[in-house]
Amino acid sequence: MEFKGIIREQREELERIEKTENIIKRERLDEGRSYLKYPNILVITGARRSGKSIFSYLLEKDKKFAYVNFDDERLIGLRGEDLNKILESFYELYNNIDYIILDEIQNIPNWELFVNRLRRTKKIIITGSNSNLLSGELATHLTGRYLEIKLFPFSFIEFLRLKNFKILNEYTTEEKSKILNYMREYLEYGGFPEAYKFGKAIVTKIYEDILTKDIILRYKIKKIDELKKLAKYLISNSCGEISYLKLSKILGIKHPSTISNWVSYLEDSFLILKLEKFDFKLKQQFIAPKKIYCIDSGMLDSIGFKFSENKGKILENAVAIELQRKKEAVKELEVYYWKDYVQNEIDFVLKNKEKIEQLIQVSYINNKEEIKEREISSLIKGGKEFKCSNLIIITWNYESEEKFDGKKIKFIPLWKWLLV
Repeated sequence: MEFKGIIREQREELERIEKTENIIKRERLDEGRSYLKYPNILVITGARRSGKSIFSYLLEKDKKFAYVNFDDERLIGLRGEDLNKILESFYELYNNIDYIILDEIQNIPNWELFVNRLRRTKKIIITGSNSNLLSGELATHLTGRYLEIKLFPFSFIEFLRLKNFKILNEYTTEEKSKILNYMREYLEYGGFPEAYKFGKAIVTKIYEDILTKDIILRYKIKKIDELKKLAKYLISNSCGEISYLKLSKILGIKHPSTISNWVSYLEDSFLILKLEKFDFKLKQQFIAPKKIYCIDSGMLDSIGFKFSENKGKILENAVAIELQRKKEAVKELEVYYWKDYVQNEIDFVLKNKEKIEQLIQVSYINNKEEIKEREISSLIKGGKEFKCSNLIIITWNYESEEKFDGKKIKFIPLWKWLLV
């Protein structure tokens, strides 16, 4: 196989995209560059089509680097032993290189030892569409020698950069109205970059590609229809609780452990997010129902339910995604939901080390009259239970600070919370 032509074409395509398209600076780009100051492997994981290729290219585009994307039909069937031929092609094309970018490396069996050999003389960037990219042999060989960035679809801040909207500390009434319109568009279209290039229909195609390429083919799923039904069910029931036993009965799957494995595959492929119920007793936390969220609000709007039909759940899902981003920046942060025996429920419980740091409810409200007593009482009960006074309700467009039963609750619009 002639690798040089493929490698050259792939790089030229990235250079063309950078020159001709509206490429924004991603929030973690400077962090990624700082990781590469030292002889480390930088691992970029995240959902398919979330921008990992461009992100990796922008990291070192001004340096001496080589790039290959293994998510290319011309490279299907490549084995680990073929990777040295790729390396030889790099040297024939570029002579001297300091950085090597290996895009979607998980497509090649036994790639780990090749990377382990390369990292002794080169700085390596690898990307993959599976969070278990580092669970195999590479992790054993490279303990302490790699750093990871999880790349999500566009955040709201990145979306506003795409729209050339200047982010300020204060906004006029007109600017706030414009932000709300952008907020609505962002929730309906989501954060996959291609949704703003090809239209929203591409989001459904991305969903199908993740199911087919990253789950069904990767894990050799035999019950394909049942797996697809599970994925559709989970996304259509985002923000809801699930139990593996109940799902196995709904789908006619004999063993709940099969459902548990499938949910893990969906999570590892960045299609869904899973939230544990908080409990001081770890055993209870383990056996309690989980809450499921979709990785992207635009995908939720396309596959699950429309923003216009269930605004509250779309808002809650957007908060869940953003909290996962925050977890990447604050490694000690843990995120849970909470519900007690009388059904008091809190959407998000934020724990930092041993302390419950913040309790968050999400509600689509525009004014004080729309505040729901149930959400207030649950927040107050949780505040007393966890000795936490940092109580927040994220709203659509209501901002205030109120006292209820002696407890101060802060109401903040989603757009403002996302820009903090």
